Amino acid sequence: MTALLGFAFVATVTPGPNNLMLMASGANFGFRRTLPHMLGIVGGVSVMAFLVGAGLMALFDILPALNLVLKVVSVGYLLWLAFKIATAASVEERDADSRPMTFLQAATFQWVNPKAWAMCLSAVTLYAPDRSLLSVAIVAGAFALVSFPAISVWAWLGTVVRQWLSNATRLRVFNITMAALLVVSLYPVLGLGT
Repeated sequence: MTALLGFAFVATVTPGPNNLMLMASGANFGFRRTLPHMLGIVGGVSVMAFLVGAGLMALFDILPALNLVLKVVSVGYLLWLAFKIATAASVEERDADSRPMTFLQAATFQWVNPKAWAMCLSAVTLYAPDRSLLSVAIVAGAFALVSFPAISVWAWLGTVVRQWLSNATRLRVFNITMAALLVVSLYPVLGLGT
């Protein structure tokens, strides 16, 4: 159990699309307004881990072409998100409709998040190899338990730099940097190093 909790913590605290978006959200909207986004990640990853172990993994074994479809959809969506982050308005320019990701948006984002897929597939393979419902539920529970503290660090870091980012130019540079890092996070998905 300790190894599983450690795996889930390290997998969720390390940089990836979720954490980069949380840092940008923390900087742009503050910690409190980013809470639904964080809770959506926790719920989405936990449900995904359970469903992957309960049968989705077998579907990918049967239909390997689904891996390519998932990659294309994931890359397209993440590129669109990177564009939205890079072009986000400053606090003064932001209109009333501008808001952070909702719980549901963050939860459903996990289904196109390549890192979430890799985390869940690896966790099920390593810690629930029999794919019994109990072992899969334990894996999902581990993610539910440790994800929130792990990802909170990123939203908090965003709030730490928020005051510094009150300057519109610095905020623009920050958002473009976060968008570029999000695009760079696609490197493993695209298999450019293999």
